[in-house]
Amino acid sequence: MGRHRGKYAEGPSDRSRRRRGRGGAVAALAAAMVIVVGLAVAGVYMFGQGDGCGGSDIELNVAVSPELAPALADVAGDFNAEEHTVDNRCVRASVTEADSADVAFQITGSGATTGDTDSHVWIPDSSVWPRMVQSQAGDAVITETGTSVARSPLVVAELAEFADDREGTTWTDVVPTAAPGEETDRVVRVVDPTRSSSGLATLYLLNGALEEASPDADTFNAHMTAALQALHRGASADEDSAFLALSGGNAEAPPLMVMSEQSVWRYNEAHADAAAQPSYLDDGTYFLDYPYIVRSEDSEITRAAEVFRASVRSDESAERLLDEGFRGPEGELDDGVLTEGAGFRAEEPSELPAPSEGSITELTRFWNQLKMDSRVLTIVDVSGSMLAEVPGTGLTRMQVAGAASAEGLQMFSDSSELGLWEFSTNVNNNLHYQEVAPIRELQATDDSGNEHRDVLGAALQGMQPLPEGDTALYETYLAAYQEMSRTYRPDRTNVILMLTDGDDDNPGGMELDELMSQLESMSSPSRPIPIITIAFGPDVRNLEPLQQIAAATGGAAYMTEDPTEIGDIFLQAFSLRIVSDDDE
Repeated sequence: MGRHRGKYAEGPSDRSRRRRGRGGAVAALAAAMVIVVGLAVAGVYMFGQGDGCGGSDIELNVAVSPELAPALADVAGDFNAEEHTVDNRCVRASVTEADSADVAFQITGSGATTGDTDSHVWIPDSSVWPRMVQSQAGDAVITETGTSVARSPLVVAELAEFADDREGTTWTDVVPTAAPGEETDRVVRVVDPTRSSSGLATLYLLNGALEEASPDADTFNAHMTAALQALHRGASADEDSAFLALSGGNAEAPPLMVMSEQSVWRYNEAHADAAAQPSYLDDGTYFLDYPYIVRSEDSEITRAAEVFRASVRSDESAERLLDEGFRGPEGELDDGVLTEGAGFRAEEPSELPAPSEGSITELTRFWNQLKMDSRVLTIVDVSGSMLAEVPGTGLTRMQVAGAASAEGLQMFSDSSELGLWEFSTNVNNNLHYQEVAPIRELQATDDSGNEHRDVLGAALQGMQPLPEGDTALYETYLAAYQEMSRTYRPDRTNVILMLTDGDDDNPGGMELDELMSQLESMSSPSRPIPIITIAFGPDVRNLEPLQQIAAATGGAAYMTEDPTEIGDIFLQAFSLRIVSDDDE
């Protein structure tokens, strides 16, 4: 873990002293005495401002989240002009913008960074980042001072002209948690959670809300997967891209955007002609808290950082931050900046607990696993029983399964690779299976200029059952596993997805024991190829063989008598990607 020290902790007396201000000579003298006595007790000898500087300056490099830079650059300018000293040497604070993720990734080595991220003091937008550093780089010098420079709650922003009354709305109301193909309200966007506190906090908020609302783990996993997929489709690479999307500066309808309250104010400052309005959701929110972090153990630097921290906490600095759309550490705001007319609320929204280190790691893993492109071979049963009508629909099992599978395509990114087989008995000379479409990226085009996604969708809805065909299930499983093993892609999630309406029915064909033996000999933990089976219809009498096949490959088997439920089962199957081995 990173090293923690208590000497910087801010108590209630510090806060009340800051609120009272330091106007007048008596208050100034009292404040100076408090500083001198406190430092003397700690064994630190420092001269205050006004005595001049001797020797070379102590350079204090301060890296701050970009939105803080205007206010803190002014604070540093005044601080330097006042010639604050440590050991009779002037402290010169230099403020630079630094993306919070860049600094965290530079310390941990866990991601790409841009620009110079070294500093003596670090003020990220959220305590999420130093917690991540502490969990991933235990030897890093991360000294938490207990100071929150500013605060800003997460809200849902939308263009004012499209804004709805969201009284009584919760986080799960805003982000879709339904199976693909179902109607949703507006597109919801976040900034990429691997680089954004607001994006990561959105995942955390949803995770907590869905845990409370879900009756069981399977329902939670399915709904969380749907929410993650919805956010994936609307994720912005950075805040500039998010602002562009919110302004309607792209081809999509203006979305809902999860961002901080201060970001909404900052967006409105630059987009007066397309102003946004914040909504405060009823189930609470997470706050960006801008912690003051010291990254050095050098005695002079740590004392210089403490002197600058005192200036950052001054009433004058607080006013500068309020002028920039932030709230103060006690929730105070400037109602002339965050105005009621623009939709801001003077009352601070209820605050939810911050994510733990474990939650941060797990949610980032969830996001990255869904971010990894899939490579899926889908196999559809075209035996004669697929001609049976699904009660109450006027459609055959084949038609319902094809339509549900076509909707399932929406769950995959354009760069995912999908292929399609059909199977029964003797569909391809003496083979019981045949390729309908090769495994290719969904965005790839064929010789006629048709996108592979469209080719697959048309093929799924145009499949024709073989009236006399039986169900050579086991031979098809084996052939599919051999093909996916032969063409395995380590940079993708390699999956076999089987849709069937019956048990294995191929007299004289492969037995289950032989299939299991073959799968065991081919499978490898380092090259996982889970088999996921969705069995539907009243002809499926025994799910146990399918469960054995799933267990042997790290997959899953689902059964329903109603083929119209395939869309929901797709979502459950896809949620396997966010379930860790320990959860299974």
